[in-house]
Amino acid sequence: MHELGIVRNIVAIVGDAANGRRVRRVTLEVGKLTGVMTDAIMFCFETVAQGTLLEGAALEIRQIEGRARCQTCGLEFAAATLFTPCACGSRQNQRLRGEELNIKSMELEGEIA
Repeated sequence: MHELGIVRNIVAIVGDAANGRRVRRVTLEVGKLTGVMTDAIMFCFETVAQGTLLEGAALEIRQIEGRARCQTCGLEFAAATLFTPCACGSRQNQRLRGEELNIKSMELEGEIA
């Protein structure tokens, strides 16, 4: 499960950026074309965060829909998978969105909302 390694990196990055302050919430953006299982991320987060500044923090995951542009006809369309063909039948597509895996934000204790 590569999601465990991803969560370890997220906890390390956010922990470093928190600069000694406790983290209340972390928001991630995960593209649907990444192959990353968001349920596995959620499952691992609590365990990996134990004993760190992120212990007890809420994890919010925003899924980003896949979008592509056909290199044959130029149509931009929703791409449910990496292999979704264009309406014209072409599979020569440039992916525009859906491959993101970003730490979008974090909320720290003592911050004014």
